[in-house]
Amino acid sequence: MCKLLLFFSIVLLLFSCNVVKRVKADEHLITKNTILEDGKVNKEERINNIIIQKTNLGMDGFFGFPLRLHVYNLARPNIDSIINANILSDSTKVKRKIGLLSKKQFDRYIQSKRNFNSWLKRTGEAPRILDESKTKKTVNYLRNYYNSRGWLKNEVEYTIERDSNKRAKVTYKVTKNQPFILDSIKPFISSPAIDSLYSRFSKKSLLKKGEQYDVANYENERERITNYLRNNGFYYFGQEYISFITDTIGTNSKVNTELIIANRSIRGEDSTTTVPFKTYKIKEINIFTDNNFENQFKAISDTTIFKDYNLYSKEKLKFRPKALTDAVFINKGDKYSDLARSRTSRYLNDLQMFRYPRIIYQENEADTTLTANIFLEPRKKYQLSFDLDVSQSNIQKVGFSFGTGLKIRNVFRGAETLELSGIAAIGASEDGADTEDTFFDINEFGGNIRLTIPRLFTPFKTDSIIPKYMSPSTAINISTTSQQNIGLDKQTLSGLLSYNWFPSKAVTNTLEFFNVQFVKNLNTSNYFGVYSNSFRRLDNIARDIGYIDSDESLENPSNSFGPADTFINDVLSGNTSLTSGDDDFIAVNNIDERKQRLTENNLIFSTSFDYKKDKRTNIFDNDFSIFKWRVELAGNFLSTLSEALGSTENENGNYEVFGVAFSQYFKTEIDYVKYFDLGRNNVFAFRSYAGIAIPYGNSNSIPFAESFFAGGPNDNRAWTAYNLGPGSSNTTNEFNEANFKIHLSAEQRFGLFGDLRGALFVDAGNIWNVLDNVEEDAATFTNVDSLKDIAVGSGFGLRYDFNFFVLRFDIGFKTYDPSQNEGERWFKDYNFRNAVYNIGINYPF
Repeated sequence: MCKLLLFFSIVLLLFSCNVVKRVKADEHLITKNTILEDGKVNKEERINNIIIQKTNLGMDGFFGFPLRLHVYNLARPNIDSIINANILSDSTKVKRKIGLLSKKQFDRYIQSKRNFNSWLKRTGEAPRILDESKTKKTVNYLRNYYNSRGWLKNEVEYTIERDSNKRAKVTYKVTKNQPFILDSIKPFISSPAIDSLYSRFSKKSLLKKGEQYDVANYENERERITNYLRNNGFYYFGQEYISFITDTIGTNSKVNTELIIANRSIRGEDSTTTVPFKTYKIKEINIFTDNNFENQFKAISDTTIFKDYNLYSKEKLKFRPKALTDAVFINKGDKYSDLARSRTSRYLNDLQMFRYPRIIYQENEADTTLTANIFLEPRKKYQLSFDLDVSQSNIQKVGFSFGTGLKIRNVFRGAETLELSGIAAIGASEDGADTEDTFFDINEFGGNIRLTIPRLFTPFKTDSIIPKYMSPSTAINISTTSQQNIGLDKQTLSGLLSYNWFPSKAVTNTLEFFNVQFVKNLNTSNYFGVYSNSFRRLDNIARDIGYIDSDESLENPSNSFGPADTFINDVLSGNTSLTSGDDDFIAVNNIDERKQRLTENNLIFSTSFDYKKDKRTNIFDNDFSIFKWRVELAGNFLSTLSEALGSTENENGNYEVFGVAFSQYFKTEIDYVKYFDLGRNNVFAFRSYAGIAIPYGNSNSIPFAESFFAGGPNDNRAWTAYNLGPGSSNTTNEFNEANFKIHLSAEQRFGLFGDLRGALFVDAGNIWNVLDNVEEDAATFTNVDSLKDIAVGSGFGLRYDFNFFVLRFDIGFKTYDPSQNEGERWFKDYNFRNAVYNIGINYPF
């Protein structure tokens, strides 16, 4: 650790001595900008962004290390002169080089020096030289900003601190003085139709008497009024018709406002006329169902009138009329509404049946109405996809998989989508060549059927609870897979009925009304062949107590683990020298408990609800939060049904369905992510997560598929996946899992140069067993004291942004390892040799 810190200290020292290398004698490198607001430093990003002349990237960052400036300083400003002086001017050197290289190679050698020098300049960043004219402009911009926020009598001045080392610091001193307060607001509205609505839309005005003057509120009020009027029939209204006049002269720091809404201007060929605004109603709605390039010149051959909608087709109508009209929020007789138009456009896009739906309004001048024309271009009914993959892993030398999928749109003429997919894989196991079996001895087959219905498929009317503008949909999914020579050779069958809807742009709700999963393990006798660490532990215990000789094994014959099962039974039955208090006895008991849990067949019948609120506005937004919450209940229906039917319990006191004891548990997860945009490619990201799954009733443990794990490239990056926990236990299991998890991550991301980003991170968390059948103290969460077992990892990473995805490389160091002895947990293996190297796609959170 000390060596690592010393290395970075030396690097920082060397570079810091070189920062003004390309700054001329009469110039100064600007190293710091400070805004003092009423004597206090203001670090708000939106205010500091007002400064025109920024420091070099990284100068005022996390380490104060301007990497790009240092790269630029490595370039030679007079590379041609240096080449001429050091190489070309010396004929002896030229002859010697040409003797080793051809003339063409020598020219390339010279050009490579120029190209590398140019690359350093392009990749680096030239020093930001102090320009006092830009400082004065910044002062004016700061004055304007504080003016816009209500401090109309603010004062701004600046000071420049230059030193003899060609560095300069600029300080802007802002005195806000007394703010101006809104007093009166008087409307002057030219159109009677708008004036009659003023009492309605002014109730929610953003301009409130007694509040501080803020230009942003005026802009937002202009937008609010515009939206209100355009959603109440004023089709031709726009923001340009709204203006404000403010008076602050002799008002004793108060602002009097006039709201002016002008009449409509109609431009002709030679003149412009002004008329009052009118409201427009929808006269009729026409839906052109197959408007595409191929049939653009064909005549309409099929006309259908459904309720108040006219449906026109150039070929036979392929949709049930209700499937299309349900997607339209524009109603005959209603006033024109931007909201109805945008909801219609969104819903039609969500159907994924049409390419670029268009809505065009046509004015009927005779009666002040509008005709809404909706043009739809259907996508292809059938879409076929293929996928081929070649892979290699620790269980197979080579593997080939082939997947295919068929998407059928409008399968029942109600805008439904049916997706059929399948996968077939074969592979050669690592020890397959040692047997007489076929080379490809691994296989996996699976199929999936998914039907998506663009509405809630229920026997009840749900429009009053979940209206159609929330784009509700239903998904019905059935899938199955079968494996051979992979792990325990699982067979799975699952079915799902779920409902999805979107109350707002930011919120997504998903209700899995029922989710049925059946998992059957066909090759449980191979458990110790898969979980070899557990077997080696058993083998060592058996030798240590003399159960077998030093040259014997519990695997006898090869790939047969019957002796291991016999040994477990003998230990737990007291037929060996081990007693219940011995560590080895406890270890055998834990191995047996884990084996029973991972080899048992699972039947899960659950209901869950997911809530997600994503405030990110676009992919470039770096100041947002995401909140996720999931709650799941499993087994309650089957338990109630078993009790009602008087079903008998098995020898363990559990009810069974089709010979399998079904799982019963409560599970919930909370996940919160927050991004802080610090400007100039600097982002601080934070994540907190907690999840718990509590077995009860028909279960005393959680199925493996529903357990939590820790570690990996998107979790605690100082541990590999499944390798952390549970608690402070020092297990050698291939997969560590438990039913309670806490995770925290913090990451500082910053720009280096070009599309290359850097990051420093700290991850903390662990998994524990709680309220289940695991008895090991070190793996169990008992009280608040168990939080001392939270593992901490830290490290750094690089990211390269390819625009459509981010390639990530992280190095994680075990900072606090709870599996170590107390007193040796901090920085025990904090070095590159014991670090974990992670490669991932996109950011971890």
